[in-house]
Amino acid sequence: MKKDKNTFLIVDGHNLLFQMFYGMPQRIVNRDGRPIQGVVGFVGALIKILKQTNPQYMLVLFDGEHKNSRTEILPEYKANRIDYAAVLEEENPFLQLPDIYRALTFMGIKFCETDDAETDDVIAGYSYQYGKEIQIMISSWDSDFFQLVSDNVSVIRYRGKNTYFCDTAYVENRFMVKPALYADFKALVGDKSDNIKGAEKIGPKTAGMLLRKFGSLHGIIDNADSIDKKSIRESITGNKERLLINYQLIKLNDSAQLPFRIDELSYTYNGLKTKDVLCKAGIE
Repeated sequence: MKKDKNTFLIVDGHNLLFQMFYGMPQRIVNRDGRPIQGVVGFVGALIKILKQTNPQYMLVLFDGEHKNSRTEILPEYKANRIDYAAVLEEENPFLQLPDIYRALTFMGIKFCETDDAETDDVIAGYSYQYGKEIQIMISSWDSDFFQLVSDNVSVIRYRGKNTYFCDTAYVENRFMVKPALYADFKALVGDKSDNIKGAEKIGPKTAGMLLRKFGSLHGIIDNADSIDKKSIRESITGNKERLLINYQLIKLNDSAQLPFRIDELSYTYNGLKTKDVLCKAGIE
């Protein structure tokens, strides 16, 4: 995606923390013996992303501890996630959040914990509200964001020098559906990471074929009787309720309250290095 000065970088904070916490080659402690490898990785990665994107606006979002409305739809939603209250301190990435918040404050980067919605929903809200006016880049490995991709919205998958941008062409080439149909696609195939089970006998290739033929998940369900292959037809009709629930869980809309106006998020990277941030923010 072509970038210009009107660029808004939104970072999925927990996603980047987990990537760095588990991706660092060794445990790092500061002078007080406190583990900070996740902080070191997070700050270093964030600075590299800033250099790669040069945004005019910047925001980092983290999921707060609040009731998740999606579990009311499906109690099993994300029930496969680790309970970090039961792990050892050195194995808990969340315990390094205070130092990350300290680093972001020192860097002058706006951040917040969501208090009534998931980070995905807030990022979607910004994309829907501002995506026609400015270019938005979402830094995350969460594939749910592919449904937001458009001419002005892309997803960054950070991998150091091998970082790549996922635009409309990327989504269409990989999944054989347009980004606007990605939620429909994922409802059909499921998402193991969120404990969402898809329909039996329907993999990515079949899901793409059905969506190209019938136009949407609802189109597939409404026209299930015209599906030639018996096993696929029976899978759609037998899993109708599940598929509709999946879509509710996966589909992102513009209903989340936005914590900042765009004019509150102006940012200019000033060349800070990781060591400077850790030292001057009192983390090292």
